Amino acid sequence: MKNTKEHYGYMTITIHWLVAVIIFGLFGLGFWMVDLGYYDPWYQDGPDLHQSIGIILAIIMVIRVLLKYFQVAPQPLANHSDFEKKVGYAVHLILYFLIFFIMATGYLISTADGRDINVFGIFNVPSMGTLFVDQDDIAGFLHKYAAYSVMFAVLLHAAAAIKHHVIGKDNTLKRMLGYRQK
Repeated sequence: MKNTKEHYGYMTITIHWLVAVIIFGLFGLGFWMVDLGYYDPWYQDGPDLHQSIGIILAIIMVIRVLLKYFQVAPQPLANHSDFEKKVGYAVHLILYFLIFFIMATGYLISTADGRDINVFGIFNVPSMGTLFVDQDDIAGFLHKYAAYSVMFAVLLHAAAAIKHHVIGKDNTLKRMLGYRQK
């Protein structure tokens, strides 16, 4: 279940892939719903679903950060150069920052009118109301371009994993898939 210096634990692996699926799903839903017309049946349901899933993602990301803090991290593989280690670390930091930034701007969009965010009818995330002029427009602009940026960072992340697997022929990708070398 837990990480070791050689391998990721199943909890880390599960959360990694769950976050990946949710981020792709939220990006696709967000991309689709911006073109919905007022009379489209999904005009209200799309944003409600997007907000609820976004709040669930926020909870999962907090758990992920806590696990990262309280668990040992697998060591980089011996064939990774210092440059690769630094770039990998930087891309991970950028991904975390962008994901939390997107969630914060999404919250600001959703609560600008003073309404709470209802999460699948289970609980509400309270609104802090309007905190600045044109909050929904400014946060919406930032949310959109941060979402594009996170997708670019995810592509870099995936390309690096594939590069390590195909060109470097190392276990970088296999470790995040749960493969245990004997």
